[in-house]
Amino acid sequence: MSVRDALTKEQVNRAADIPPEWLEEFEAAARRPLALRMRYAFIHTYKPVLDDATYRSFETMEEYRRWCEKNLPMWLGYARL
Repeated sequence: MSVRDALTKEQVNRAADIPPEWLEEFEAAARRPLALRMRYAFIHTYKPVLDDATYRSFETMEEYRRWCEKNLPMWLGYARL
């Protein structure tokens, strides 16, 4: 069964805006075994400071939050709002 066969009419209308090569790639990915899809699904991205130690432990959540604010770049998203 192709992706288009499983769609409702409304979804087909919206899918018409999707380039055919994207749909072909999606259908090819959907045919792969789950273990292979899982292997390709996660991409390791180096996170400065966080990935530089095997582990860290903190006595309190407040201590952890202060450490994050002091040591981690803002773009990692660990800052308080």
